[in-house]
Amino acid sequence: MLNTDPHVSHRFDDELNAVHELVHRMAGVVEEQMRNALSALLHQDEALANEIIGRDSVVNDYELRIEEECINILVRRHPAASDLRLVMTLIKSIADLERIGDKAVKIASMSLSMQRSSASVNNRFLRDIKVMGDYALGMFRKAMDALANNDAEAAVEIAKGDEELNQEYRAAMRRLITYMMEDPRTITPAIDALFVAKALERVGDHARNLCEYVIYLVKGVNVRHIPLEDVGKQLQD
Repeated sequence: MLNTDPHVSHRFDDELNAVHELVHRMAGVVEEQMRNALSALLHQDEALANEIIGRDSVVNDYELRIEEECINILVRRHPAASDLRLVMTLIKSIADLERIGDKAVKIASMSLSMQRSSASVNNRFLRDIKVMGDYALGMFRKAMDALANNDAEAAVEIAKGDEELNQEYRAAMRRLITYMMEDPRTITPAIDALFVAKALERVGDHARNLCEYVIYLVKGVNVRHIPLEDVGKQLQD
């Protein structure tokens, strides 16, 4: 539950906490989708991949429900100051959560495509995926923890991890391009693997966005266009 000051209307507190809880439920579904997508890819599980694609509507339903609840709060309560920042943070957060859910579906779709290739080729091309997947999921989980705890300082440190994930992506891309240049027969599965790596890199971007929303919520500072090395200094001023 968020550390907000109690309002005269306990009903308002209940509404804010209920929406906040829904956001974390949505994040739980998204994390499960992403984890299962990686498992389906690495273990070539066709049934699991199809299940992930079919469950995308659950994530979308959460987004629509939370968005509607936030709009209702804006209309009924006319929140100001920190309450308004909270509602705006939740609205922005669910957009990124929905996009992470889309990346899980993308990976599941690539899994189905790659299952048409030989297992040996898949294993060769997926050498970077588990590392990137674990890192991206870790960033995502920590970002949601920072939101739950109103921890702007943690959010700054988590966001800095995006560059490490970007470096992993660039290394994976170089290897995959090398495979394609050495043997044109590998082009199709290599491109599929490259799409997966790019999807994981984008999950890191969305996790960073979530961290930026936490900083805005807690400090009232919009840091979207501020270099991360300057953000910590600005928060200490």
